[in-house]
Amino acid sequence: MSVLKKVLSSAAVAVILLSGATAQAEDVRIALVVKALGIGFFEAAAKGAEEAAAEIGGVEVIYTGPTDTTAEGQIEVINSLIAQRVDAIAISANDTDALVPALKKAMDRGITVISWDSGVAAEGRQMHLNPSSNPLIGNMIVKLAADHLPDGGDVAVLSATTTSTNQNIWIDEMNKVLGNYKGINVVATVYGDDLADKSYREATGLMQTYPDLKAIIAPTSVGIVAAAQAVADAGKIGQVNVTGLGLPSEMAGAIESGASKSFAIWNPIDLGYAATTIAYNLATEKAEAKAGGGIPMGRLGFVELDENKEGAMADPFVYDASNIDAFKSIF
Repeated sequence: MSVLKKVLSSAAVAVILLSGATAQAEDVRIALVVKALGIGFFEAAAKGAEEAAAEIGGVEVIYTGPTDTTAEGQIEVINSLIAQRVDAIAISANDTDALVPALKKAMDRGITVISWDSGVAAEGRQMHLNPSSNPLIGNMIVKLAADHLPDGGDVAVLSATTTSTNQNIWIDEMNKVLGNYKGINVVATVYGDDLADKSYREATGLMQTYPDLKAIIAPTSVGIVAAAQAVADAGKIGQVNVTGLGLPSEMAGAIESGASKSFAIWNPIDLGYAATTIAYNLATEKAEAKAGGGIPMGRLGFVELDENKEGAMADPFVYDASNIDAFKSIF
């Protein structure tokens, strides 16, 4: 073989090897589409998405969303992502139905589409990831009270409105599992209408009506803050524990004062991590979204899908004195 042929042959091999390396180096591009940019909860979810990308390797996360929480804004974002030919879209939807045509277009182009946090109608996605489930939430809100009442005691519920669908479901689920918590006695359920002043008055009324009250369970971010303030103002820190569902940024003071020993809400970091991992597994055909099936979520295990191809990530995440500082500036 001549020297020229050897050089040409070597160059050809180099091109082949380089093209192969380039192909392998192409990341799976996953768009994490949020309701709006500049929201702490979703910025925390983006941190989880980046954690998943680093863990998996070969994944590029595109964190994006509109500037306001509108369906129109998200549709523009989706169309842009279709033009960019991303591999997957994981979206927290501003509208259940309005996004469907754009997302169907994405799926028609071979893009994996899932929703998370806030769902899309079934025809517009391959699966939906709920942060938790009604039974898990119902169990958690009473468990948080019972964990600090080893001998049981009287507890009361401070809800939002009498017609609040999710609140009523969570309370029903709580009542179903009360028998699992020895000595826990629910003496009343009152409604603060998700108004801070009314919730405060209702919590104050509970402590006056039930002098042996040991805990107030408020499965509402407005009610739990108001109840904690009512307990502090009544001088009953250490006597009445306020718990339920709340935001770390709003409940940090109550944890620090002792008005609340712990509360729960979904962990947005885990949520972003799970959504990204699921999207990757579906986009690379390592898993399939089918009713009754399961999809790996990395360190979070598997999500099991129901007949609507919806699944719950995990129990609500518990916040207390050990971790509140790490989350209070996030959301």
